[in-house]
Amino acid sequence: MARILVIGGTGYIGSHTTVELMQQGFDVTIVDNLSNSSIDVLDGIEAIVGRKPAFENIDCGNYTDLDNVFSMYTDIVGVIHFAASKAVGESVEKPLLYYRNNLGSLCTLLEVMKQHCVPNIVFSSSCTVYGQPDEAHLPVDETAPIQKALSPYGNTKQINEEIINDAAHADKELNATILRYFNPIGAHPSALIGELPNGVPQNLLPFITQTAAGLRKELKVFGNDYNTPDGSCIRDYIYVVDLAKAHVKAIERMLTAKDREQVEIFNLGTGNGLSVLTLIHEFEAATGVKIPYSIVGRREGDIEQVWANPEKANRVLGWKAGTPIREVLRSAWNWEKHIRNL
Repeated sequence: MARILVIGGTGYIGSHTTVELMQQGFDVTIVDNLSNSSIDVLDGIEAIVGRKPAFENIDCGNYTDLDNVFSMYTDIVGVIHFAASKAVGESVEKPLLYYRNNLGSLCTLLEVMKQHCVPNIVFSSSCTVYGQPDEAHLPVDETAPIQKALSPYGNTKQINEEIINDAAHADKELNATILRYFNPIGAHPSALIGELPNGVPQNLLPFITQTAAGLRKELKVFGNDYNTPDGSCIRDYIYVVDLAKAHVKAIERMLTAKDREQVEIFNLGTGNGLSVLTLIHEFEAATGVKIPYSIVGRREGDIEQVWANPEKANRVLGWKAGTPIREVLRSAWNWEKHIRNL
């Protein structure tokens, strides 16, 4: 079967995508430097699938090391690139780290792919490229204008998309699918893999589950004075397993479709926006666990409200995010209980 190289495959979305790829019969090689993940994730993948993916512990920004991986696995037909620094707040504080890591790694990967005649890349992008859309572009489809990024993280995603488009313009053999995620949450239903942030979480749901588990005294909600029904930010929360399945669909389309464009872009979301406070209340309803929280000031770089119009992905990829939100939230709580031995 065809081999897919998953860059950042021990990370949150990468590990779930690896499971889905392997369950669909693909061979997978993971490249990861474990800077924001754990080698133990491989055991979770093996427990779910019944076999481990191949694994190479390297930094994908190192040309020589990445070149060696492509030389070792000569049956690679496509690459999914997840590896990136991804915390909005941290990117505001450490912009140079984000530019060096997120831009340099993609350039290196594209160079090595060309050297080894591997033509297919799926790129992990983000709805942050849209900035704060105006009302006329909510929900957001792929034709919505790209706006000035509100954080260095968001800017790296915009620049990475430009790099891919420029590389494809220069090399007609290169095929790219850019997937703009909205907000991935939840864990595999087995509770054997999930989101495991190193140190302080950068996403909302791990804060909620850690508070539920008693690791944190209370959850801090950043702002309740936004122009939204309850004053808190609104996001499109997508189940990570649904998101992972979209990557399999994207790879399959790249390998089989005759009518695809050289660079294709898809929004991956549910089409529904939920506020921060609504997500807290839905978690409480789903699990029966009360979440103490307090309102604090707004966080720099946060977008007020954004949610997807996923119709293009539904139609072209034959993919839909349909898992009910309470089922998703229970999966996150089951994962938290698993890792805390609760």
